[in-house]
Amino acid sequence: MKVLAAMSGGVDSAVAAARAVDAGHEVVGVHLALNRHRATLREGSRGCCTVEDAMDARRVADKLGIPFYVWDFSAEFAEAVVEDFVAEYAAGRTPNPCMRCNERIKFAALLDRAVALGFDALVTGHYASVVDGPHGRELHRALAGPKDQSYVLGVLTAEQLDRAWFPLGAAATKDEVRAEAAARGLAVAQKPDSYDICFIPDGDTRGWLASKDVIGEPGAIVDRDGAVVGSHAGAEAFTVGQRRGLALTVPAPDGRPRFVLEVRPATREVVVGPKEALAVAELAGERYSWAGPSPRDSGLVASDDEWLECLVQVRAHAEPVPGRVALDGAELIARLDEPIVGVAPGQTAVVYAGTRVLGQCTIDRTVAAA
Repeated sequence: MKVLAAMSGGVDSAVAAARAVDAGHEVVGVHLALNRHRATLREGSRGCCTVEDAMDARRVADKLGIPFYVWDFSAEFAEAVVEDFVAEYAAGRTPNPCMRCNERIKFAALLDRAVALGFDALVTGHYASVVDGPHGRELHRALAGPKDQSYVLGVLTAEQLDRAWFPLGAAATKDEVRAEAAARGLAVAQKPDSYDICFIPDGDTRGWLASKDVIGEPGAIVDRDGAVVGSHAGAEAFTVGQRRGLALTVPAPDGRPRFVLEVRPATREVVVGPKEALAVAELAGERYSWAGPSPRDSGLVASDDEWLECLVQVRAHAEPVPGRVALDGAELIARLDEPIVGVAPGQTAVVYAGTRVLGQCTIDRTVAAA
């Protein structure tokens, strides 16, 4: 089998590529250049896709004895991920750029090019598993629970799963992967994991948004009754669930902390209230997809509008909560048995049946538990 290994320059993708070579496949490594003005060096564990990362990936490929290329996807990344991030914040939503990158770059633009060039599969270092189920290929959680990345892969479609390979899905721990890399003599064995948004390596999202003219005009911070309790320099920089940086001038009657409940860019208002008002009992979104066979095609329900018992997860490392999902017209609706606190429009809700990822939706609206 001819395999394209996406190599970020980190230890996970390095070991994934090595395992693909061990399996006897014809492996070619590729590093994605996602920013035409990328930094030369990483800042510790912040950011990724630097020139240093590309050099690390090349050294791994040389050690494995496989061809290696750097492909420029900066234009696609800017349009599909960065511009989407800007537009979502401008609309008062909280986007997840990692989901968009997996959906539109790594498993769309990259996979499309790989198929066009005759590759049979795309290998990445994600901690997740693809298994052959009775109705088609299924995406499942990784064995290494704390490192499981099935959430950010919830956007994959059945066609993409058919060509996806995650060799680290059965890895027990990240320490096991690092030990394997060291035993193979790979220089990235102890390289720190990357975190934060890759195109905002300093972690200052508000400052970055301001540099992109996303932050609008000043406005009022109001309570749930509409009374002004403070002011802000731009509603777009706030997100649901935020507590810090509110600079309220009127304390709550009970003296308790207040949190952002809603962002209204059209009126430049930020609504705040008590923590319990953040509890959400229902969420819904029109931008949904199934990861493999749909619940109906899998025989889990008789029709798309039948309620299905499931687990719902709204953040990459959050605990999933039990609930029910069904399609209602153009929307995927999830009703939760246990309220989730601090869910913002723009986030992604991923639906599980046990360890299997059924699908996902980008959240458009929520219904409060109170």
